[in-house]
Amino acid sequence: MRISYVNVFVNDLPGAIAFYRDKLGLPLQFSSPEHGYASFSAGGIRLGVAVAGAEQAQLVGRHSGIGFDVPDLEAEHARLSGLGVRFTMPPTQQPWGGFMAMISDADGNVFYLDQVSAAHG
Repeated sequence: MRISYVNVFVNDLPGAIAFYRDKLGLPLQFSSPEHGYASFSAGGIRLGVAVAGAEQAQLVGRHSGIGFDVPDLEAEHARLSGLGVRFTMPPTQQPWGGFMAMISDADGNVFYLDQVSAAHG
């Protein structure tokens, strides 16, 4: 058994597609506006974005617990900042040895952004 996908709930599907595809650079696998869903390739896992219905409304705009790895966090911080991505925490050396930041999508969903290193990669 393995995890094949995770879903993040959003309010605006076209805005989410623009964020994850055009800003984060994740390849769009498919989009189904009539079903309120899109899927992106994110390494060995898929990231789905789903338009929240009434029963998922409280799941929009929260810390997702999802982390993205990048080889150079400072360079990615500069690139994403230039594209208007909001950082809820700038690149920061962590007491446990990691180097990470936190970003937010347009709906307020928060993600980790970690620098890959030999020690933690």
